[in-house]
Amino acid sequence: METKLAENIRLFRKQKSLTQEQLAEVLGVTVGAVHKWETRLSTPELNLITEMADFFDVSVDVLLGHEMRDNRQQATVDRLIVYLNTENPEGIEAAEKAMKRFPHAFEVVLYSALICLVVGGKRRDNSLLDRAKELLNESLILLPQNKDQSITEFGIYSTISSALMLQGKFDESVELLKKHNPEGIYGANIGMTLSLMCRKPEEAEKFLAPALVEVTGKMLQSVLGYANVYIARGKFEDAKGMIRWGIDFLEGAKTPGVTGFVDRDSSYLYTLLAFAEFKDGDPSGAKKAMHKAKKLAADFDAAPNFDARSFRWAPADAEFSLHEPFGETALESLGFIVRMFADQDFTAFWEEN
Repeated sequence: METKLAENIRLFRKQKSLTQEQLAEVLGVTVGAVHKWETRLSTPELNLITEMADFFDVSVDVLLGHEMRDNRQQATVDRLIVYLNTENPEGIEAAEKAMKRFPHAFEVVLYSALICLVVGGKRRDNSLLDRAKELLNESLILLPQNKDQSITEFGIYSTISSALMLQGKFDESVELLKKHNPEGIYGANIGMTLSLMCRKPEEAEKFLAPALVEVTGKMLQSVLGYANVYIARGKFEDAKGMIRWGIDFLEGAKTPGVTGFVDRDSSYLYTLLAFAEFKDGDPSGAKKAMHKAKKLAADFDAAPNFDARSFRWAPADAEFSLHEPFGETALESLGFIVRMFADQDFTAFWEEN
């Protein structure tokens, strides 16, 4: 409970146009006593608080100005989130108190762990980082309570890994991620740590190469999707800028002199660029982009190469490959994309040119 007694004594005294000496005389105390009350150096006896409340014609609650904290579970979690977001070290004490009140509440335990992690990381305090790991592991046990789909066991393992890294336990951090790495979700993280901290470049490459291939695919999907959002909003320059950025990105990922899936993916983006140009009223630009798309697809279909080694950053012993997602050939895939635009005028333009 927090009070504003000192501030209120001063406020109500001034409202009655009294000096500290005059209030002291009314209450039968010294001027020094009133001064100490108003500066929080001391607190008046209960009988004096009651007497002042009567004199100022207010209730004791009003004079105290107390603010009763909401200690229900959700309110407690909300406060912990504020401590976390502001990286406030006072959150450590608040977290420990919260866990005494709600020792088996998933959100309380999780956000307390994250506060320990953030504050411990800034201070390089191993005891706080150990506490963070302890609470994170406890949160895994309590995970069935979780209702937030953005919080997963894999995210918690990743956070434990971060705590280990802050402690300089890089090998242990990597091994933890390796044990919980479905579909290579931690590939980039593992590869970076192996290369940069563990000084194991050969092992790192085995994780980094597929991670780069995957992120390239996600980038392509994101550009295709987001550019279409811009087109739907009539923001054609934004759409074309994003598409060209994606094309440049893919060009940098291509193995020089080798036709492969990167060229095929670029043909998708050129198809979208043609659509953006067409919708922006530039048939000449649309035709140029369309011809580029069709040529890239035709070149790929002439010698289909799904091997990921056509990706510039794949190691020589790469054993993974990619396949055609939208049709049996790259040109068929372009046709599929055009149909997805559901624009009869553009479809006719595509088929006529």
